[in-house]
Amino acid sequence: MLELVWLGSAEADLDNIAEYIAQDNIDAAIDVYLRIKDSSKGLLEHPKIGRAGKVKGTRERVVGGTKLIIVYRVVDRIEIIRVLHGAQMWPSPESAKDI
Repeated sequence: MLELVWLGSAEADLDNIAEYIAQDNIDAAIDVYLRIKDSSKGLLEHPKIGRAGKVKGTRERVVGGTKLIIVYRVVDRIEIIRVLHGAQMWPSPESAKDI
């Protein structure tokens, strides 16, 4: 089985999302946090479940019940690269070259 690794950028995204939601509703923040984590764990059993990503070599999985997208790649492990709102511009011209 592949290893699931959260890159620093994805961990920062997750923290920022949870903190933003928690400003209004701590229970909702916990729920969204857990949905993201559960959705990412599902990649261990089905690493190709997400659609082809906008950046070559990546895949994107929509987090159920949210408008969030987990951006990841499958190499010798599953790397969670970013967690983004579907309305965010992704990739930015700068970020595409750094992935």
